[in-house]
Amino acid sequence: MTKKRILSGMRPTGKLHIGHYVGALENWVKLQEQYENFHLIADYHVLTTSLNTDDIYLNSTEMLIDWLAAGLDPVKSPMFRQSKVKEHTELHLIFSMLITVNRLERNPTVKEQARDLNIDNIIYGHLGYPVLQTADILLYKGNAVPVGEDQVPHIEISREIARKFNNQYGNVFPEPEPLLTNFARLAGLDGSSKMSKSLGNTILLSDDPETVKARMKKAVTDPKKIRKGDPGHPEICLVFSYHKKFNSAEVPTIEAGCRSGALGCFDCKMICSAKISQFIEPIREKRQYYEARPDEVKQILFDGEERARTAAKATMEEVREKMKIG
Repeated sequence: MTKKRILSGMRPTGKLHIGHYVGALENWVKLQEQYENFHLIADYHVLTTSLNTDDIYLNSTEMLIDWLAAGLDPVKSPMFRQSKVKEHTELHLIFSMLITVNRLERNPTVKEQARDLNIDNIIYGHLGYPVLQTADILLYKGNAVPVGEDQVPHIEISREIARKFNNQYGNVFPEPEPLLTNFARLAGLDGSSKMSKSLGNTILLSDDPETVKARMKKAVTDPKKIRKGDPGHPEICLVFSYHKKFNSAEVPTIEAGCRSGALGCFDCKMICSAKISQFIEPIREKRQYYEARPDEVKQILFDGEERARTAAKATMEEVREKMKIG
């Protein structure tokens, strides 16, 4: 039986943090056993929020190394740069004719991004971000896309475009389904709703134990627990949420110690810091392996791009045939 296909990707922002792992990478690694996976380094998507391309290649390779270190297998899951497969832009152009501006303006994700980035005038490319994302997915005939809840509106747009193309020209594309991740997004060390390197509230997958410890010292806790001996409220504590992910076996003990006041916040942070370092140590070691072998990383990227181009060309030949163009 042929495996169903997944397309997933990230914009290249350089080294990844533990929020990326919990929110995406951990799930991707599991899914590559069940699906045929394609993993996209979405370098064109960077342009929707920044025109500075100076560090795109460096950021792409740093991110690729973290993908490999986290357990993505380049044999099972080809990894490639979007800009190296020109069919992405061709299919994007065709799809842009199948959706209205009004429909794109109703997309709640774009509105939220514009608000978060303090964008007063949304550029055409940012408004059309879901259309390019649709081309990314359907170029490889993705049956499913692993996403968080905030990206579900984008997948609905992909389904609508696939339906419209198929109804107009004949069946080519599946209607992709969203695969929601099970674990909630990790909040940032400062209590923000998510980790973000631009906010400086992250722990990187490449951080050594001393760096993790230093970062954890700054993590916010229960504001009413001022000193050891004060009873705490772990349900509102950021550090306790990290314990639930990285130190699940000791959660009952941590919770009891916090509530009784027997466990102080500093000690709680240091316990959590040690567990996070223990968790990311195998990833750090594998990352160091690839950092020392840049030619191997380049070859993995080259091979992935060749495989992606083969799949993309086959899809576009079918598209052109159905449309009777080209």
